[in-house]
Amino acid sequence: MTTPIELARVDLRGRTPAVAELRSALPRGGVDVDSVLPRVRPVVEAVRDRGAAAALEYGATFDGVAPDAVRVRADALAEALERLDPQVRAALEVAIERTRAVHADQRRTDTVTEVVPGGTVTERWVPVERVGLYVPGGNAVYPSSVVMNVVPAQAAGVESLVVASPPQKQFGGAPHPTVLAAAALLGVHEVWAVGGAQAVALLAYGGTDTDGQPLAPVDLITGPGNIYVTAAKRLCRGLVGIDAEAGPTEIAILADATADPAHVAADLISQAEHDVLAASVLVTDSPALADAVDAALTAQLPVVEHAERVRTALTGTQSGTVLVDDIAQGLRVVNAYAAEHLEIQTADAPAVAARVRSAGAIFVGAYAPVSLGDYCAGSNHVLPTAGCARHSSGLSVQTFLRGIHVVEYTEAALKDVAGHVVALADAEHLPAHGQAVRARFEALS
Repeated sequence: MTTPIELARVDLRGRTPAVAELRSALPRGGVDVDSVLPRVRPVVEAVRDRGAAAALEYGATFDGVAPDAVRVRADALAEALERLDPQVRAALEVAIERTRAVHADQRRTDTVTEVVPGGTVTERWVPVERVGLYVPGGNAVYPSSVVMNVVPAQAAGVESLVVASPPQKQFGGAPHPTVLAAAALLGVHEVWAVGGAQAVALLAYGGTDTDGQPLAPVDLITGPGNIYVTAAKRLCRGLVGIDAEAGPTEIAILADATADPAHVAADLISQAEHDVLAASVLVTDSPALADAVDAALTAQLPVVEHAERVRTALTGTQSGTVLVDDIAQGLRVVNAYAAEHLEIQTADAPAVAARVRSAGAIFVGAYAPVSLGDYCAGSNHVLPTAGCARHSSGLSVQTFLRGIHVVEYTEAALKDVAGHVVALADAEHLPAHGQAVRARFEALS
């Protein structure tokens, strides 16, 4: 007999907690990155000092296999694509096509502002020169992460891309063949068989492969990973740019009595499938829906492949049901929670979604589940977690672009504003700043 699933409940009805109190009251898990830094720092330092040799040694320890070289051979990429299941290839091609369509519209154009006659400031958008795209390989296989990382980088105009993914013992030390096939399908020619903290360090510092070929360092590292990957990103940040410190995945669903409990339960399960630390949160003004969702979770769990993982995630402190007085209060809750993925399953869902201010991505209505966004919506699934959607965005073309201001002033334009520059420089007790302007118009004593 299946043990019933009952999501823990937080009852906010009849209450109006302040934002700080609200955030602390909501279910939320997370990981303590600081706690693993002492274990990760030696890995990063060893790879910094000994390059590929150290990375391969850690791969043997953590992944149980060490390939002959870090860089995957070109013929292995071609073979993986040739052997790819036709249905999977067709699905990846649709995902790539839709993701390219969305991200192509994100490319920024340069702007020129004439501040005064003879004085212009141009904002020029320049792609990062070389990026490392991390694709995890733990509980699942993630060719979709190849798509979500590579497509916006290509749309931004990045010229040098390397995909890093853990070596797999069952595939002779190569990354999973579906990951290799996705890279090949996207035209990526450089893939490294390295994972975990050692992958981040090798991307950041570079080195020399076992065959003597250089492994060039990157300027930016993107892509999700486990706590050790996140810790390595933290340690390497500054030497390289990073997209974010990603935590466990999460879904919040704002639903009312019009929602189908079977749909809600299926979507909560879909995120819990990722990881025992994944968060699945229902926010509703309908106690009857909350009860029906619990019943649907219990009914669906026996046929779920990763049932124990899902059960652990659903019954963890990071998951639960939040009862609210009405959808207005529910919006206040989901804005405070700032979920990585937020579904709106309410009457007039588009109008409710328009009032959301904090979410990584919003999925509107009964026919836009998070799973669609994971693969084929065209949106990006690399999104901020742990409440970071209050201040950060998901991966996009902008992630791979740098805005550079180009300042051009004529002699007359500078002379016209020189007095103001000098006045501000003197006010800040930085007279040499003013002198740098005066020197252009006055003889130096």
